[in-house]
Amino acid sequence: MPMREDRSARTLLATRLRAAGSVFAEDEAELILQTASGDPARLRALVARRVAGEPLEYVLGWVAFCGLRLRVAPGVFVPRQRTAFLVDTAASLLQPGGVVVDLCCGVGAVGAALLQRVGALDLVASDIDPDAVEVAGENLGDHASVVLGDLFAPLPGRIRGRVDVLAVNAPYVPTEAIALMPPEAREHERRVALDGGPDGLDLHRRIAADAGVWLRSGGSVVIEVGRTQASESRAVFAAAGLEARIARDDDIDATLVVATRP
Repeated sequence: MPMREDRSARTLLATRLRAAGSVFAEDEAELILQTASGDPARLRALVARRVAGEPLEYVLGWVAFCGLRLRVAPGVFVPRQRTAFLVDTAASLLQPGGVVVDLCCGVGAVGAALLQRVGALDLVASDIDPDAVEVAGENLGDHASVVLGDLFAPLPGRIRGRVDVLAVNAPYVPTEAIALMPPEAREHERRVALDGGPDGLDLHRRIAADAGVWLRSGGSVVIEVGRTQASESRAVFAAAGLEARIARDDDIDATLVVATRP
């Protein structure tokens, strides 16, 4: 009987979520039921939040990324699955013990995935959002130093000129395009995590200007970018004296610029 009741609850919940616009209603229903842990009041609260349009990851309190379950918090940028390509590319440039900066780290997803993929690293994660830094600290634990500040400003001097990989998912949405984003993003994630300036590349320019100071010779910036922005971003890093190329994964619609210090 309990199994039949569980199926009935999932079916009813999925129907409600579908009516609210969920594309993956059955999967979401299962996850929300698991999170509620049999508490009817908690279930009602979780469902109400999701039906109101809050991102599923905020409702659950976690996101699945590169085989990991990472904590998220309301307002903090939710890792996108296409960023797995950034992880793959950065990992291919690293050896255990390498020096890595997860710049604009959000919840620390890239850094956590690199630790899992490569092994122990000298990892520093940085973000300008205090809530992101708090969450990243929980996700990365004792395996990284997590610092608060604007881009390179809070990085420890000991890694200057020694960084093997600057792994970056900086905001790259053009300001006017934010209004075109899905409401789950534009209404719930903080603007500082989305807004890349008029053409989306303001942060790319700032990162390119200072990256060479932090990279070792042969070290690389691996930075996510929109497909239509990639050529201009590559040119920005090339103008800063780095050897820049574009990398693309069509299967997950992911684009990167990889820029290496000679």
